[in-house]
Parts: sequence; structure tokens; C-alpha cells
Amino acid sequence: MDRLHAMAVFVAVVDGGSFASAARKLELSPPVVTRAVAELESRLGLRLLTRTTRHVRVTEAGARYADDCRRILADVQTAEEAAAGQHTAARGTLAVTAPVLFGQKYVMPVLVEYLQRCPDVDAQCLFLDRVVNLDEEGMDVAVRIGPLPDSSLQAIPVGRVRQVLIAAPGYLAEHGVPQSPADLRHHTLVSRGGVAPEVEWRFHDQSAEHVERLQPRIRTSSNDAALSAAVAGFGITRLLSYQVAEAVQRGDVQVLLDGYERPALPIHVVHREGRHATQKVRGFIDLAVERLRAHPALR
Repeated sequence: MDRLHAMAVFVAVVDGGSFASAARKLELSPPVVTRAVAELESRLGLRLLTRTTRHVRVTEAGARYADDCRRILADVQTAEEAAAGQHTAARGTLAVTAPVLFGQKYVMPVLVEYLQRCPDVDAQCLFLDRVVNLDEEGMDVAVRIGPLPDSSLQAIPVGRVRQVLIAAPGYLAEHGVPQSPADLRHHTLVSRGGVAPEVEWRFHDQSAEHVERLQPRIRTSSNDAALSAAVAGFGITRLLSYQVAEAVQRGDVQVLLDGYERPALPIHVVHREGRHATQKVRGFIDLAVERLRAHPALR
């Protein structure tokens, strides 16, 4: 097998975490993928992967070699694109993923602006409230909220969001404004996520975290539904700041107990192509980073 192709197969196995996912991504049979890695290990005289019946784990030497392979493959792609004149114009299909509401409110406007600038690019959007594996699901770029696990992906910080408590002015006028997290036990609550009758809301107080165990009257899987209940004056709910930014700005709800908020959650634009990203991907990342960093709701 061609050495560059074998490197690409090995990187796909590392990124996908299995021979099967690499085979699906590259449209090869599993035996071909297995043989390519075995040939690399034989040529190098070292073990790149540790295999068990359930898992494939990269060795320390394999991780270093995978990084080198990515760099070499990116250099080859860059050289080919330059020779073909493709590096001057973005083209192809751009695949982007983000959480549902964040994608609708913040990613889609950036994507529309980008596509208007680049008429030879189409887009595929996968807006889901779960972590999407870029390799297994064919995504080029992801926007992720929260701490990132260690991985080979490139991550660019673009902002942050907070967990905030909100309630409508009418509700607070009738029931009073809570002064501490313990006061929430005496209020009507709407919780987002989970089906247990009791929820645990965590707070940060004087450099220490503590938990309030509370019983909401409404439990819903929908961010929009929780916000609607709060706007209607039903009670207090807890959502991410970007999800309620417009309602707060309009005065439909107000933020409560901001002195007890937990540390903000980071927002990252995540991709796997490094500084050698194609023009299609690089152009979108540059625009997304610029627009998201400038957005007042994400600071």
C-alpha cells in the first residue's frame, strides 16, 4: 500500500477510535485498514496501537507518529491545492455542527454570511444537543459549549456563557425576589432536563460550591418550554445565558442570584485540520471566530 495512503488510514483509525469507523469513513474494507496499520508497524518496527476485543488505543509512540502524519498529509494536500489553483477559492460542501438553539441563533447567521461570500460552497448543518464525533459523522467544524476532553482536535475559544436563574417581573412582584439559593425552596420552579422529582442545582458561594436539592413543579426536556413558562410568570427556571439573552433584553425576565453563579462555560470552535485547513474550512472558521467573539451575549 502507498505510504501516504497508509498514513491516512492510520490517522483515521486514531481519530475514529476503531478500525471499523476508519473503514466506514474511507470506504475501505476492515481487513484493508487492519493490513495498512500492520504494514506501518512492521516498517517502523514499533507498536502504534494497542488492540483488545473492544477497544483500540493509541500508544505514546503512535500518538506522536499520528501528529507527524497529520502534518505530512496536510502539507501534501496544501501543495496539491496550490498546484491546482484551488487554494484561492473556497468550494465544496462545508459540514457544521452545534447545539440546537446556539446553532439557530448564532451559527446560522454566520453560515449564511459565509455562503453569500462563497458561491461555490454548499453547507450541511447538524444542530443537535449532543456531542457529535467529527470523524464518524463527517463534520468539518463544531461549536461546543463546556469543557473539552483531551483530543487531537484544534479548539479556538470564542466566548463563554453562564448558567442563570430567571423569572418574570410579575412573578417576582407577587412572590418576592430570592436573596439566596436556599430561598428557592419556597418558590415555584421549572427545571430543564431529567425526570426525577427532585433536582440538584449547584451554586458557587465564596469560592465554594454547594448544592440545593429542589422540587420543581414543571420538568421539561425543552429549553424553549422552560423559558416560555418563566416568561408567562409561572416561576423561576435555570438556563444558559445565551438562551435567555433576548428575553432579558426585552425585560420579559430578569436574572436572579447572579452573585451565586457557577464559573462560566467556555465556547470553542473545534476542527481537526490545524493551520493547513482547506480554504473552505479556514474561511468559515475565521469568520465564525470574528463574529462570535464580537457578540455581546457571548462575553
